[in-house]
Amino acid sequence: MSISITDFFKPVQTKGELNENAQQKIEFLIQLAKAFSQMTYQSLYIVDYSKRSFIYVSDNPIFLCGTKPEQVLKEGYMFYLRNIPEKDLEMLLQINKAGFAFFNQLPKEERFNYFISYDFHLKQPKGDLMLINHKLKPLLLDQHGNPWIALCLVSISSNNKAGNIKFKNSELNKSYEFNIETNEWYEMETIALNNREKNILMLSAQGLTMEQIASRLFLSADTIKFHKKNIFRKLNVKNITEAIAAAMELALI
Repeated sequence: MSISITDFFKPVQTKGELNENAQQKIEFLIQLAKAFSQMTYQSLYIVDYSKRSFIYVSDNPIFLCGTKPEQVLKEGYMFYLRNIPEKDLEMLLQINKAGFAFFNQLPKEERFNYFISYDFHLKQPKGDLMLINHKLKPLLLDQHGNPWIALCLVSISSNNKAGNIKFKNSELNKSYEFNIETNEWYEMETIALNNREKNILMLSAQGLTMEQIASRLFLSADTIKFHKKNIFRKLNVKNITEAIAAAMELALI
């Protein structure tokens, strides 16, 4: 299968008109992204769907496969065609089409509240693969409500395989998961942690052992173990490291 940049923009209907007010907004968003990139290990880039290109790329050698941000900015989506395995590129095309279809059926007043999250592999300079997570959120819409300017946040994935495609609305506490096999979106069951479970996760994230957590919360180690089992079941994880990552991903702690 031969994949081109054009394939990624087939679902895009954006027709943004860059007036002076829009230009000022875009410049402000770029400056904001620059400031945020200095305070996080994560990589940021801003997409202009009307120009089919990037307008900002932060400097991060890990997520840029050793390439300078200026080069990635110049290459645009060609950077991904060069550095993503073909199997994952095919998946990303499917996500792209399904993501725009999902977004377009949302009421226009809700579109700013949603973001899409998904995992795929990036080729590293020595040939090995790194599983990364992309979160993509609209920052500006065109006059028809289509995504125009979007922010992408790149981090190391907490999962162990590509996919994990979700649309989320933090304000409404809603999440939808995309099934690659059926090519459909399904609303996910809301996960809730009680205060005790949240406290255990937060203390675990601070590096405390089970015995230390038990002492801090005036509970027995067996009680902490019981709560941990409930946490793992609710989050569908196998250990405390995965539980912390999943809880942070779901904004539960």
